[in-house]
Amino acid sequence: MALSKAKELRKLSDEELAAEIAGIKRELFDLRFQQATRQMETGFHQFKHARRKLAQLMTIERERQLAGGGVTGDDAAVSSEQ
Repeated sequence: MALSKAKELRKLSDEELAAEIAGIKRELFDLRFQQATRQMETGFHQFKHARRKLAQLMTIERERQLAGGGVTGDDAAVSSEQ
């Protein structure tokens, strides 16, 4: 898996971004499954790369939510408490 630049990831549409996030989550699941069943043929560095890409994608998704101006998720709970 090649590491992607955040600039390239920001060019993705919302649907493509969601699909990428789902794909990376599935990849992490598969890697954990391979590790648990001792079928890991590739290096453990793939965990690091997958987690990093997932974090990048989720950060971009959150930036878009905040840029939309809407209060969603955890922000709604915090603002209602105040």
